[in-house]
Parts: sequence; C-alpha cells; structure tokens
Amino acid sequence: MSGHDAQQASATPAAAVPERLRITEIFHSIQGEADAIGWRTVFVRLTGCPLRCVWCDTEYSFHGGDWHGIDEILAEVASHGARHVCVTGGEPLAQKRCLILLQRLCDAGYEVSLETSGALDVSAVDPRVRKVMDLKAPGSGESARNLWSNLDHLLPHDQIKIVIASREDYEWSCAMLAEHRLADRCMVLFSPVWGKVEPRELAEWIIADRLPVRFQLQLHKLLWNDAAGR
Repeated sequence: MSGHDAQQASATPAAAVPERLRITEIFHSIQGEADAIGWRTVFVRLTGCPLRCVWCDTEYSFHGGDWHGIDEILAEVASHGARHVCVTGGEPLAQKRCLILLQRLCDAGYEVSLETSGALDVSAVDPRVRKVMDLKAPGSGESARNLWSNLDHLLPHDQIKIVIASREDYEWSCAMLAEHRLADRCMVLFSPVWGKVEPRELAEWIIADRLPVRFQLQLHKLLWNDAAGR
C-alpha cells in the first residue's frame, strides 16, 4: 500500500459498532407486579446486579447472558405484539446503555416500565418510563445501598416498592413512609417476601394502621411459582 493509500485508509471512519446490551432473557408473559399487573407484557431481563438481596428470586440473572444489539432487542419485543414492555434484571441500570434502550422503546410507542433496585441513580431515565423503584428494607441485607436522592427524581406515575420479610421490616417501612412522605410522591407498594411473611398478615397490618399504600402479591408466583421466563 502506498503512503497516500495508507493515509486515506486511516482517515476512513471505522464501521459503527452496534449498541449492545448483555441480556439474560426476553420473554412474553403477564405482568405480575406494580400498576401494570395483569397486562400482557414483554420482559427484557438484563444481566448483572451489584446487590445481593438475601431473598432475591432472580439470581440466575447475575452472570452470563448474551450480547444483543438494541435493534435486535426491539425486533424481538415487536414480534410478541404487546403494548407493555418491562425492562428488569438483575439491576438493568448497571448497564449504561439501558438508558438508550428505554428511550428507544418509548419512541416506538410502548408503555415502558423499569424495575430498579433504588441503589443506582435514576435521574437520567427517560421521563416517559414508569420507574418501579425499590427501597430496600433491613431484611434484604442491602438497606445501606438505598440512594435516597433518587426520591427527588420520582414522578407521579412512578412507584416505590418495599419488599417486607418481617414485622421489623414493616415497622421500618412505616417509618420511611412518614419520614420521606413517600405516598405524596407516588404510589407506594408493600409486598411480602414469599415464604417469610404471610400475605394475609401483611394485609391486616396495613388495614390496622390505615396506611396509604397498595398491597401487592406477585401474581406470576401464584401462576408459575419461580419458573424462569415467566
């Protein structure tokens, strides 16, 4: 190659590398939680999570997964013909390109929700997305990871989810509800840890204390137990 040709080749821009995400699974099911419960939904489960909650039911998403281009992900989502899309994990925001995926899904006209741990900054999430953000109670083993500044970035259509494993977790949740005026910010969901707190017991605590929260059970567990891809 002549010097001129080499110079010309080096000036030629490299082919654009497709934006990719590491994906554990994409599947079509029924939404089992939050305000979209019961809707036919496509779930995009991203791989990886920096937290290790003791009651986690998706540990299989911590490692592995396969790389998928964002265009490929959108094509798979579209193939299922559902209006609702849930981006979940793991912790989806641990992959920075998750923000691009969320924007692209909103641009495509989907009703998009994001399930996030509350430990990573949510300020850059597209405002069209419904954030379903955890606050980790002490029984999770990860309550020190709560990023309290996230509360200032929640919109009225977002939701705060607190998963409760004991009466102590419930008391903590009530204290946080009052201290941070959570119910004035958005919908607050109290959910029992499967096998740790009887659902009826938690429901009766909420009724007795007249809490401004929404009790929820994980519908997908009632339908399919803990089967992956459901």
